[in-house]
Amino acid sequence: MQLTPLIAVHMTAAIGAVILSPFALWARMGSTQRPWLHRAVGYAYVTLMLLAAFTACFIFDFNLPNVHGFTAIHLLIPVTLVSLWVAFKALAHKDFVTHRITMTSLYVSACLIAGGFTLLPSRF
Repeated sequence: MQLTPLIAVHMTAAIGAVILSPFALWARMGSTQRPWLHRAVGYAYVTLMLLAAFTACFIFDFNLPNVHGFTAIHLLIPVTLVSLWVAFKALAHKDFVTHRITMTSLYVSACLIAGGFTLLPSRF
């Protein structure tokens, strides 16, 4: 797989999301909470995750086991989109526990686990 402009945008968005998410989580921890920082970093994180999910729709890999170029890691696209929808729906209903669990799970599954898959040979 070669580094195309589409893959570069996807990688930049994904790496940015991996870096930003701990700051969003940290801003709501402890006795000194920073809701303005949490909100600002959270919106940036969501934007980067949406960008990463949408660009992933157009990245195909025919070297790994696939179905028309889509590999198992592409299953994280609907997981990401549904998780973001559930998290924002929870916020609209002021269900902060569901929001926290959903966003933390999204970070672990779509950023950390998917990031681990990028370390496979011949992948970016």
